[in-house]
Amino acid sequence: NAMGGREVGGLANMLAAHMGFSATERDRVGRFWKAPNVVASEGMKAVDMFDAIEQGRIKALWVMGTNPVVSLPRADHVRRALAKLEVFVVSENVASNDTLNCASIRLPAAAWGEKDGTVTNSGRCISRQRQFMPLAGEARPDWWIMGEVARRLGWVDAFAYDGPAGIFREHAQLSGFENNGERAFNITGLGALSDAAYDELAPIQWPVLVEGQGTARMFGDGQFVTPSRKARFVSVKGGAIACAPTPDAPFVLNTGRVRDQWHTMTRTALSPRLMTHIAEPFVEVHPDDASKLGLEQGCIAEVSTPHGTSTLRVLVNRGQQPGSLFVPIHWSAENSSNGRIGALVAAVVDPISGQPEAKATPATVVAKPMAAYGFVLSRQAIKVAGADYWAKAQLTECHLVNFALEPRAIETVRLAAWARSILPNGERLEVEDNRLGLYRSAIMCDGRLEAIVFIGPTPKLPGHDWLQNQFGRELIPTPERRTLLAGRPVEGAADQGAIVCVCFQVGELRIGTVIKGGAKSVEAIGIKLGAGTNCGSCVPELKRLIAQSRPLDATAAE
Repeated sequence: NAMGGREVGGLANMLAAHMGFSATERDRVGRFWKAPNVVASEGMKAVDMFDAIEQGRIKALWVMGTNPVVSLPRADHVRRALAKLEVFVVSENVASNDTLNCASIRLPAAAWGEKDGTVTNSGRCISRQRQFMPLAGEARPDWWIMGEVARRLGWVDAFAYDGPAGIFREHAQLSGFENNGERAFNITGLGALSDAAYDELAPIQWPVLVEGQGTARMFGDGQFVTPSRKARFVSVKGGAIACAPTPDAPFVLNTGRVRDQWHTMTRTALSPRLMTHIAEPFVEVHPDDASKLGLEQGCIAEVSTPHGTSTLRVLVNRGQQPGSLFVPIHWSAENSSNGRIGALVAAVVDPISGQPEAKATPATVVAKPMAAYGFVLSRQAIKVAGADYWAKAQLTECHLVNFALEPRAIETVRLAAWARSILPNGERLEVEDNRLGLYRSAIMCDGRLEAIVFIGPTPKLPGHDWLQNQFGRELIPTPERRTLLAGRPVEGAADQGAIVCVCFQVGELRIGTVIKGGAKSVEAIGIKLGAGTNCGSCVPELKRLIAQSRPLDATAAE
């Protein structure tokens, strides 16, 4: 993790235990490790590293626990650079992702719950992380994999570790080695832990100079780790934004997270519940900008920069800043036709940290004409071959693929024929209207829903939240099956609406009902439905629904 990585020298600009590259520090680390060839200066940060790979100055790379073909700026440049490596190794715990699929050597790595060691949070608290899942197949922890490679290269004595406890002791001892107070990071008090004591280590904040005695607050005495012992501020001079919009690229492309996903979704996309909230990549646009550009809610648009183009669903939102586009970072070639937004981001970096400017790349956005929009829900995963836009997700009861087809595709093959070609075999219920460009079909097997597809000329299709729940039914009686093609429940059945609370699977329509019934606070909704009482990530959305109901209440009162 980030803080722990800094402690062990896991960044390009430091040695282990918060030491730099002065002659004294290099000599100290070299003597401690009995390593005469300690690196002499800072290494390359990520963006510079891939430039060097592209130029042939780096010929071998080992990637662990990251997905740069998706996450780094100019991601297409990154992918092209990787193809020039003589040796490319990836340690991963998933079978496929954009970076892993470029590798010549793949190593099966242990996942989070399969690992044993420590992590340090941003508050300096060191916590034991104990393995709670057995290793899968040939998967091994990173320390073991690195040790085995080192031994086979001839460094047997230098990597003679037999487990995390021994590695931690060495780590702790180095932190205190010749540390006379000039380095804040010091856990020498943990450097003599037995294996048993390490296993029982309770959370503790560093510095730890005496075993069992952490430090709750640093610098409380006004003494800092500078030569003068005074705090030192660094003045950063402002300047023109290197990624300022231009007449040819008038929008500012801002990238970031959505509520329920993390990084490139190699893990979070495996959770059906987390995919129920937002299931496809989108570009968020202010209504005034959308009106000028002819962008409608739910249509497909192309967002372009000098570095690449992405094809995304349009989300018109008054909360977005005019002149700004927001696109989430999570989607990749694994789950979308062209949603890798890293390919569009400029490689402008902070001169000190090397952190890329992921929030301000000049961009354009244009509507991408589509002749048909649709979605398919299926018990087994389906490939929508020939779709010009698609995004797939695994939901709680079924698989979902949203898609759109360009006019060219419709002219090449009849809409119904294309839809039939992607659906599984079974009893077919269908409605087709060539004049309106509508097609709907449900596939049944032994009374159970196997797949259903909805296609229309506009993005205004029935919601699929109720439909996906029908895959949880073992038998759908014949009289009810016509409601599948209507996309809505029979009279009296409850429709959740779009899922807002993923923890308890509570939908927008259900929340709206209890708000109308008098639940006018997040707490009141939580008492009624449980929504907002667990992880809390849906609380802002609950507040929005409450706020939206107030003007309606006022109008009714008048």
